[in-house]
Amino acid sequence: MIVEGTERYINPYTDFGFKKLFGTEMNKDLLISFLNALFYGHEVVRDVTYLNGEHFGESYRDRKAIFDVYCENEQGEKFIVEMQKAEQDYFKDRSVYYATFPIREQAPRGEWNFQLKAVYTVGILNFVFPDDEYSPDCYHHEVKLMDTKDKHVFYDKLTFVYLEMPKFNKSENELETMFDKWLFVLRNLSRLMQRPAALQERIFTKLFEQAEIARFTPQDAREYEESVKIYRDLTNIVNTAERKGRAEGEKQKAMDIARQMKADGLPAETIVKYSGLSINEILEL
Repeated sequence: MIVEGTERYINPYTDFGFKKLFGTEMNKDLLISFLNALFYGHEVVRDVTYLNGEHFGESYRDRKAIFDVYCENEQGEKFIVEMQKAEQDYFKDRSVYYATFPIREQAPRGEWNFQLKAVYTVGILNFVFPDDEYSPDCYHHEVKLMDTKDKHVFYDKLTFVYLEMPKFNKSENELETMFDKWLFVLRNLSRLMQRPAALQERIFTKLFEQAEIARFTPQDAREYEESVKIYRDLTNIVNTAERKGRAEGEKQKAMDIARQMKADGLPAETIVKYSGLSINEILEL
């Protein structure tokens, strides 16, 4: 049962909600199930080890990257998992840039034969790619380096998975695979008032227990409410800026978003993530 305006379960689009479900050692089985569902049930992960999500360049002048969830499986393959709440300029560039960190970190000191472990970047997008890049019913994209002539995968150790969540509109009675069920949960969790009958797997029993707001400690409840406020503010800012941006251009839209987020006291790292501007541009606003 889906109810608008009432919350029994957390919103996974908030930073707190996403990290509680997928970014804690206690709930790593949720992350494992979700990752395996992305690859059509093919088991790519049996266990994960969480890694530091904050990454710096080779010098203090270099840009840094902050991942929502960063982990590796038992084979040493790296996974970046991000909830992207708003469209931004150069999103694809940012995604590729972030993937360079787990690649470069694999280089040991001294002699090395350049053999790499696979790197996966997973983007859960609360927007659709612009300019009708994909058809309205195509929301799951697995991208690899490909030979453009004969279309074979040239390099299979670098994979980008993007989920255009606004396009996923399956109802409960249309859910067939674990992939369907995970996307349904991500899209609708905060609007559900009870666990749907279609989600009877054991992993969803745990998910709904962990997501129930009434079970939170007072500290978790406070942190979640703050995260919800930031999410709602960001949504309103982006919607307003998008309306203005149709006339003012993309750069001005990004500056409007950053200026309002800065006025609302949001951290500089958050403003960088959602505006696409640099730290220096934000400081000058």
